[in-house]
Amino acid sequence: MENNEKKLGLFPLVFFALGCMIASGIFTISGDFAAAGAHTLATLIGWGITFIGMLALTMCYYRLSLVRPDLTSGIYSYAKEGFGSYIGFNSAWGYWISAILAMVSFFVAFFGNLGGHFPIFGTGTSLTSIICASVILWLFVLLLMRGVSQATVINAFVVVAKVIPIVFLVIAGIFAGAFSWDTFTDNFTGAGSGISLFDQIKATIFTTVWIFIGIEGAVVISARAKDMKTAGNATVISFVSMFLLYFLISFLSMGVLPNEELAALPWPSMAGVMEAIVGPWGGTFVNVAVFISVGGALFTYMILCADSAFGPAKQGCFPSIFLKENKYGEPINSIIFSAVIVEFFLVLALMNEAAFQSCYYLSTISIMIPYMLSAFFAVKSCGTGELTEGLSGGKKAIVWFFAILGAIYGVWMLYASSISYVLICALLYAPGIILYIAKRKEDNDGPIFPKIYDKVVAVILIVMFVVAIVLLAKGIISPF
Repeated sequence: MENNEKKLGLFPLVFFALGCMIASGIFTISGDFAAAGAHTLATLIGWGITFIGMLALTMCYYRLSLVRPDLTSGIYSYAKEGFGSYIGFNSAWGYWISAILAMVSFFVAFFGNLGGHFPIFGTGTSLTSIICASVILWLFVLLLMRGVSQATVINAFVVVAKVIPIVFLVIAGIFAGAFSWDTFTDNFTGAGSGISLFDQIKATIFTTVWIFIGIEGAVVISARAKDMKTAGNATVISFVSMFLLYFLISFLSMGVLPNEELAALPWPSMAGVMEAIVGPWGGTFVNVAVFISVGGALFTYMILCADSAFGPAKQGCFPSIFLKENKYGEPINSIIFSAVIVEFFLVLALMNEAAFQSCYYLSTISIMIPYMLSAFFAVKSCGTGELTEGLSGGKKAIVWFFAILGAIYGVWMLYASSISYVLICALLYAPGIILYIAKRKEDNDGPIFPKIYDKVVAVILIVMFVVAIVLLAKGIISPF
């Protein structure tokens, strides 16, 4: 694939990362925060935690991309390099499943939005919606098999089309006079809501992580980049740009409508906010943007899903069957296997009448472990001196600071998710053991679980899987 395709420069990589992030989440952040029970103060604190934590993760990826340019497709190769084959496999598996579930979420969002105009599509998981989603999915597969180079050009135009209405909302919110300080500060702490401030802050975690999924996109497809430094720069630029937009949208929304009204807005909540600012046509404007945004994200994530299977195979995490390429240099089996699993989850969504938020919660919980392991590897690399090599004084301290902060944020993400979602995470991760064993047997390279902690992790994962199945059967927890 590397020989048949022109390497990507800074701007294509930035647009790719932006394309991964700007999807459905940006159009729902205000309503999702409020619906989760977070009032203004908790939302602001949640944003503060997110900025510090995601910035730390971004800087970890940036520094690792400079120091370890050999570890392309970094988010999973970092875990393998730092903690061995089984932990590395779990990071790769979790990231792949997260990308797949993100695609499912986008399909549900896309057809759920259509359902607001054409009832036959329902909330996005009707039989008609799933059939149409399946058709689009396999059309994407056929297009991707023809080569990804033209897809990056398409993605750049789609990103621009997505950003226009978002920037318009920010400008309109600032200059149209719709922002009210009294509305913004009304019930600032959520007193009387029955939810403590700490629990309100925890309630922001799924939304904040979800809307930043894709920040590592430039690093994940770094094998397609001109060099790892370019991929790292693209990651930093993408993060800073998107955080500013996300925060401004959330901040302005809380000053346009009271928390209770934000929580009650139908999906996508940005349409309701825009309508409150400029009138009914504003909501229509946002709905058109949603179609463009989610549609573009679907194709971007089809690329990401394929690379999330092909990359680990190149790094020795997945079986070699994922390495097969067609005459265009595209990983044909990685594309097809990804599409098959997307199809499987689409059917599950149909059977469970899954809501959009439920789907993206699953994608979010799946990616938290790869994020956390990346930060842990950065800490370990600081300990060995590899990540701080050539640095002295303040620069070395800064690298240490971001690595430790990223690790703390990784632990916070899991803690704030609640035990029920951690168990659901085990439901998603445990089946990967089958693929891992197949890879180890293919390599015929020593014991299946080389390290003692590999065995411990595998046993814990299986036990959690069994517990989750029992609780699922009793209706105590539900993935949807």
